[in-house]
Amino acid sequence: MLLIPAIDLKDGRCVRLKQGDMDQVTVFSEDPAEMALSWVQKGARRLHLVDLNGAFAGKPQNLTAIRRILEAVGEDIPVQLGGGIRDLDTIERYIDLGLRYVIIGTAAVKNPGFLQDACSAFGGHIIVGLDAKDGKVATDGWSKLTGHEVIDLAQKYEDYGVESIIYTDIGRDGMLSGINIDATVKLANSMSIPVIASGGLSNMDDIRKLCAVEDEGVEGVICGRAIYSGDLDFAAAQAWADEHNG
Repeated sequence: MLLIPAIDLKDGRCVRLKQGDMDQVTVFSEDPAEMALSWVQKGARRLHLVDLNGAFAGKPQNLTAIRRILEAVGEDIPVQLGGGIRDLDTIERYIDLGLRYVIIGTAAVKNPGFLQDACSAFGGHIIVGLDAKDGKVATDGWSKLTGHEVIDLAQKYEDYGVESIIYTDIGRDGMLSGINIDATVKLANSMSIPVIASGGLSNMDDIRKLCAVEDEGVEGVICGRAIYSGDLDFAAAQAWADEHNG
């Protein structure tokens, strides 16, 4: 079970939002690269970056911070990033910078042809982020709720050749209310590619529950506010997961 620290970037700083609201911001570090390195030193084997400004602008906005993070952690730590990825040139630029995976969210829903092209051109590097509330997919930084069912879209994207799916329950994100285990497992059971859980991770109890369903196809979890607030000791949690799940 991979515990993947999230580093959300806004105006070059490491922040957390409450339910995706850009006006409800908590700043955790003025130096995201230093923060990234600290998580690696505590046992992180992958990092999750979000360009929050990019997600709303539709194009990269935190390139300097992203470049510094990649330089700080080195090539051995896979880094994935989402936010504002809308064209193949952006994907190519990010991969050339050293990103292992790019996460396509809104663009996957609105322009499935783009996702197909991305999977063809950059096979093994494409993750789809599906953000949902009550089983329906949301887009545009969670500001618009679509009529699409999560499982239907995920199965279509699996056929395109995406590497994995990040499933976020946006009703729980940033709220420390617990991972939506049932919905995550239901999604994982519907496909053969891995699912990464996201949204609402609160404490060690969530980690135990996730480890119990790892064999169902849940390979990891995005760790956000809980590891910044101290509700979850990241190093201890990753060590526990390794011991109990190998």
